[in-house]
Amino acid sequence: MTSRTGFFVLSGVLALVALICVGEGVQLVATGKPLGIGLGLCAFVIPVVGFWFLRQTVRFGRDSERLARELEAEGGLPVDELERTDGGRIDRASADAVFARRKAEAEAAPGDWRVFFRLAVAYADAGDVPRARRTMQHAIRLHRTTGADPATGGAGSTIGKPARSNA
Repeated sequence: MTSRTGFFVLSGVLALVALICVGEGVQLVATGKPLGIGLGLCAFVIPVVGFWFLRQTVRFGRDSERLARELEAEGGLPVDELERTDGGRIDRASADAVFARRKAEAEAAPGDWRVFFRLAVAYADAGDVPRARRTMQHAIRLHRTTGADPATGGAGSTIGKPARSNA
């Protein structure tokens, strides 16, 4: 199953759960009891939070794809230069070397969204998905900001050593 298919399946499940929550919320509010009304109102909040997260995820995916297309048009997409084991896993030493280079590039140009895009890919390759996402969000913010001062790119919060699990 591709990630897009999975996304649409989970979106459908979210819509179904939202309908169930709203239906149950209406029934609870209809009881007229204070506890039922309170729980019913909480049941209305759950779909709102779910759809907010869905919107943020769609927006993040759309924005990162837009940056990838723009970087591809410029010829600046990162090339897969990682060594792999016989089983297809990324070699840690290779990922660390690429990460160190990408980190140095980001530190040298803190206002350039392109280097942060490539750093986000290096984080993902290193297995540090939370930092990869934060770094990609930083690249998206830099891309949106026109005329950002490279000296105050705010890169310090997203550059670090990738965290890895031993699993």
